[in-house]
Amino acid sequence: MTSAEPTVSVVIPAYNEGPRVGTVVAAVRAQLPDAEIIVVDDASHDDTAAQAAQAGARVIARPHNLGNGAGVKTGIRAARGAAVVVIDADGQHDPADIPRLLAQLERYDMVIAARPGRTSHENLIRWLGNSVLNALGTYLTGMPMRDLTSGFRAMRRSVMLEHLHLLPNQFGWPMTSALALAKAGHHIRFETTTMRRRQGGHSTQKLFKNGVRNVLIMLRMISLFAPLRIYFPAALLMLGGSLASFLTSFLLTDPGRVRVPNSAVGLFVGAVVVFMFGLLAEQIAALRLQRAPHDEP
Repeated sequence: MTSAEPTVSVVIPAYNEGPRVGTVVAAVRAQLPDAEIIVVDDASHDDTAAQAAQAGARVIARPHNLGNGAGVKTGIRAARGAAVVVIDADGQHDPADIPRLLAQLERYDMVIAARPGRTSHENLIRWLGNSVLNALGTYLTGMPMRDLTSGFRAMRRSVMLEHLHLLPNQFGWPMTSALALAKAGHHIRFETTTMRRRQGGHSTQKLFKNGVRNVLIMLRMISLFAPLRIYFPAALLMLGGSLASFLTSFLLTDPGRVRVPNSAVGLFVGAVVVFMFGLLAEQIAALRLQRAPHDEP
């Protein structure tokens, strides 16, 4: 006789979190006694896998270190629950908030645990960086984005499987998944929760490197789902440059010798090309979104 399928699976990606992962698993189990708890050990050099297994988690040990996002993807694919919660193994997130996130899945496809304010970030620079990403994400998606980089969230597994191939293997997966679902028309909620200090160890994220990577990921995702959000402003900017170049030449040149500068012509042609390319990309994105439901197995 087989056991009943769990309704909730909790995925905990972990790398060298041996001193902390057992405590996190136990705290999750206290909140969700019947949940499936999966710890994806990303080729740790310590006893992360052993501590997770001892705490009662199902452990998936990866032979190679591929990154936090790869661990999340592995866990979601292996999960059996209709709802999946992703939580970090470093103790920053409070498992007591999980029931609140799950309660919102009745109306939403993804519920993201949002940090309450600046003091919940590690430092001022990280808060400023995340604020810029949130503002850019809000503009590009047309939806309020409060905490795109938060890795603590609950989601419908069926919805995530549709977009899992878009997620990067590194730390950009939280932002990528939120943007992908938002532009695909799914419902996202940001639920304010508590944020604690790391319970030891140190963050492996590189602020500048990951900041640049996150901006590129954001532009890539919007290019996939709503290209005109990028190409139309770029075309307007080039058109404005063309007009500025022409007016400068008109005002500074003898009226009898006025000519259209090469820079004005080049920028004007470039604006037309960029705009037309954006229209074509928008049509391709629309066709891909219409075909996606029929491509599911």
